Amino acid sequence: MKNFEKIITFTVPCYNSESYMRKCIDSLLIGGDDIEIIIVDDGSTKDKTGKIADEYQKNYPNICRVIHQENGGHGSGVNNGIKNARGKYFKVVDSDDWVDKDAYLKILKKLFEFEKNGISIDLLIANYVYEKPSINEQTIVDFSKGLPQNRVFGWEDMGKFGPNEFFVMHTLIYRTQILWDSKVQLPKHTFYVDSIFATMPLPYVKNIYYMKENFYRYFVGRDDQSVNEKMLLKRIDQYMYVSQLICEQFKHKETMEISPKLAEYIFRLIRILSLISTVFLNMSDDKEHEKKRKAYWAMVKKNQPELYKRIRYYIGCRLVNYHGPFGKKVARVGYKISKKILHFN
Repeated sequence: MKNFEKIITFTVPCYNSESYMRKCIDSLLIGGDDIEIIIVDDGSTKDKTGKIADEYQKNYPNICRVIHQENGGHGSGVNNGIKNARGKYFKVVDSDDWVDKDAYLKILKKLFEFEKNGISIDLLIANYVYEKPSINEQTIVDFSKGLPQNRVFGWEDMGKFGPNEFFVMHTLIYRTQILWDSKVQLPKHTFYVDSIFATMPLPYVKNIYYMKENFYRYFVGRDDQSVNEKMLLKRIDQYMYVSQLICEQFKHKETMEISPKLAEYIFRLIRILSLISTVFLNMSDDKEHEKKRKAYWAMVKKNQPELYKRIRYYIGCRLVNYHGPFGKKVARVGYKISKKILHFN
């Protein structure tokens, strides 16, 4: 591998993660010396996260590296992993998640096959699974209906996705150079930055490969998780901030020139981010949230006037943007229905 010491770098951002980080890291160690694991201790103070990370570096010096940093949030940990990666490919695995062994080994085999045949792909996509042990349930997010299988393809080969099928951090393995070329930088001390990671580098991607493997296991169930309903409402300002950054940085004309299908996908993502922001703002009884809702849509109109017309008057956005008791009722009912149908948390 030219200029790269490993086939893939896994970055594991950790913050007070002692109770679950071992399961995550152990699931990655199966890759052996061909992979590297960068464990980023994000200023943990309440437990033994840093000590556990150092133990892995001591016991697996050819695989594990530890970066101790001042607390900067999940995005800062990912940034540090990208900066220090020595693998040709790059993957983020959150410290409370893990990967499936069989799928993992198949993906490694495919990456080495590409290497042997002189093929460099920019992005490898695999399925991910919502793991909900509290209710003994799993939900698989499968991309096989929208993506070709068993061949390298481009954006124009992409088909239609289901309503809950979006590229998230869990499903993506980038070629590291793509992340460097895109200069993607995630904001510090901000939740929900994975949407930026899963969106902004995409225009730099040309060659894609999809594997129908349920690779990433995404744990759902902790009360302090950012995707928890109460936490999302509490941190709605941060969710809106991330949505705003994606909207402001989306270059519609340039992306259309790269691929109309990619531009349409990012438009669809902005629409769902806008819809979620509006729903949660409307569900709240905080009067300040009404001002924030109006300010958000004013921003979209200013920065992306053409997209605004399509997003703002989309039936879902029209319904949840009603002011007053009717709008709140529509937001709450629509959220409950969507949650049941799409199985999200």
